[in-house]
Amino acid sequence: MLIFAGLGNPGAQYAKNRHNVGFMAADAIHRRHNFSPWSKKFRGLVADGTIDGEKILLIKPQTFMNLSGQSVGEAMRFYKLAPADLSVFYDELDLVAGKVRVKTGGSAGGHNGIRSLDQHLGRDYRRVRVGIGHPGVKELVHGHVLGDFAKADAAWLEPLLEAVADNAGYLVKGDENGFMNRLSLAVPTVDPAAKASARSQSLPADDKPAAKGRSHIRQARSQQPAVQVPETGPMAAMLKKLFGGKGS
Repeated sequence: MLIFAGLGNPGAQYAKNRHNVGFMAADAIHRRHNFSPWSKKFRGLVADGTIDGEKILLIKPQTFMNLSGQSVGEAMRFYKLAPADLSVFYDELDLVAGKVRVKTGGSAGGHNGIRSLDQHLGRDYRRVRVGIGHPGVKELVHGHVLGDFAKADAAWLEPLLEAVADNAGYLVKGDENGFMNRLSLAVPTVDPAAKASARSQSLPADDKPAAKGRSHIRQARSQQPAVQVPETGPMAAMLKKLFGGKGS
C-alpha cells in the first residue's frame, strides 16, 4: 500500500489558490482512477483506489497547510507505513510555472506544509514539486502563493493535472524520471519570444540587444557631425596623401 498526499488549505475561498495545486493533483488522480468517494478520516479527506495493481490511499489534509504533518502522520502510523511509501504533491515557488520535479528527501525550502511533514515523518519521502513560478520580488510572494491561478494559466495547468493523473503509475513503480518525462511532453512550453522579451526588460539599458540589423555602435556614430573635406587646395592634397586618395 502507498499513500499519495496532496497539500492545500481547506475551504472554498482557497480552492483555486496556487498554494492548493497539491489538492488539485489529488483530485485529478481521484477522477482518473475511479477512487472511492472522499470520506473524513485522519483529520483529512481520504479515498481508496488502485493504480497499476497497487492499493493507494489518497489524502487531502484538512488541518490547514502548516499542520499537514498531523494528518498524514496519523495515516502513516495507522497503516504502519514507512516514509518511502509516501508521495506528496505540493506547490513550488522556485520552479517555473508548469514544471514538475520529483525527488526523495531534501529540505522544506520554506514550504510550511513540507516543514510540518518533516517534523512528523522525517525527510525520506517522495516530493512531487509542481512549479507555480516566482513573482520576482519577496514582497509579492505571499499574495502570489495565496492568489488564484490566472485564467491564462489554464493553458498549462489543465493538461498538467491530467498528465499527473494519467501517469501516476510511474510513481507507483518508482520511475521518477519516466513520470517527469511524460509530464514534460504533455505540458505546453512557454513562448520563447515572451521569455526573451521578459529577459530584455530586466536587463540594464546598455546590456539590451540592439534592434535587428542595427548595432548600438552604429547608432552612436550616426549622431556625430560629418567632417567637411575640401576638394581643392593644400588641405585637400594633404588629406589625399594621408588616406591614399580615398574619399571620407
